[in-house]
Amino acid sequence: MSATVKFAVLGCGHIGKRHADLIVKHPDAQLVATIDSLNIETLQIGNFAVPHFNSLVDFISSGIAADVVNICTPNGLHASQAVECLDSGMHVVIEKPIAIHLADARMISNAAEKNKKLVFPVVQNRYSSAIKWLKELISNQQLGQIYMVQLNCFWNRDDRYYKKDGWRGTLEWDGGPLFTQFSHFIDVLLWVFGDIRNIEAKFFNFNHDHITEFEDSGIITFDLATEGAGSISYSTSVYQSNFESSITVIAEKGTVKIGGQYMNSIEYCHVDGTENPKLNKEEFFNDYGSYSGSASNHHLVIDNVIKTINGSEEQDVSLNEGIQVVEVIEKIYQKRDKVSEI
Repeated sequence: MSATVKFAVLGCGHIGKRHADLIVKHPDAQLVATIDSLNIETLQIGNFAVPHFNSLVDFISSGIAADVVNICTPNGLHASQAVECLDSGMHVVIEKPIAIHLADARMISNAAEKNKKLVFPVVQNRYSSAIKWLKELISNQQLGQIYMVQLNCFWNRDDRYYKKDGWRGTLEWDGGPLFTQFSHFIDVLLWVFGDIRNIEAKFFNFNHDHITEFEDSGIITFDLATEGAGSISYSTSVYQSNFESSITVIAEKGTVKIGGQYMNSIEYCHVDGTENPKLNKEEFFNDYGSYSGSASNHHLVIDNVIKTINGSEEQDVSLNEGIQVVEVIEKIYQKRDKVSEI
């Protein structure tokens, strides 16, 4: 019989509420507290019927026992809050990205090692059937030599999105679309194909210069560390709604494209000796009202956290993998930061 794992949720916006709801529904989990600077009425979280605290310090001082804190706050707060939780003896689940600076990500790693606690980066897109199939295809070397990999991320994030919260659109707390919108897909790229190098990039701000401190679009080229070349094209300037998130692989023994709005469907598969797989059609996506986000596989993330802590399963995504995503995005954005005016 599994021991009940006690959770507190820090940050109770759309994604924090989803974490809390999934924790309440899991038979081996217990939600013991919510934490947010806003009150219960404003957040509309009275249905969780647990103590609510207006700061992490207040929660820690309360003495309420928790095994895990799920950090769902603005990006720029993730690292310092994770360290505070780890130093207080709790594991942490961190929504993407785990940090927006490599030095801060390593600070989390040092705190986890010092306190012998676990850190779970949230990259739920790995659980999508199409992505798992591509990972297996590459791991089994069924495509032979990889020639080219193209990642496209074309979404809509307009004034409806950026005017909701003051942190969005800022360099200090948001960091840019590669951190906030597209880090999931950078993770997929690195998980499936390994590290990238020889990065070159161009950045543009087509229709967000009035509301963000960073680019809305970019074109990146790179070499795969193993073999082949690649590119990333991304934009949050798509008209009215998300268009696609796709990855195309050109290789010695075949061509594959995984597409859809959230990289959730196999659009093309011509691989030597391989048939198109039958994928799980019951996959859903995070709905935030006026806009939508990535694959909604958070229940699988929560389940892995519980089983890992109880010792019945290995951790699906390591902290080092979360750090690698931050490191690659920081390398890309070093190109951006050298440009005085976008």
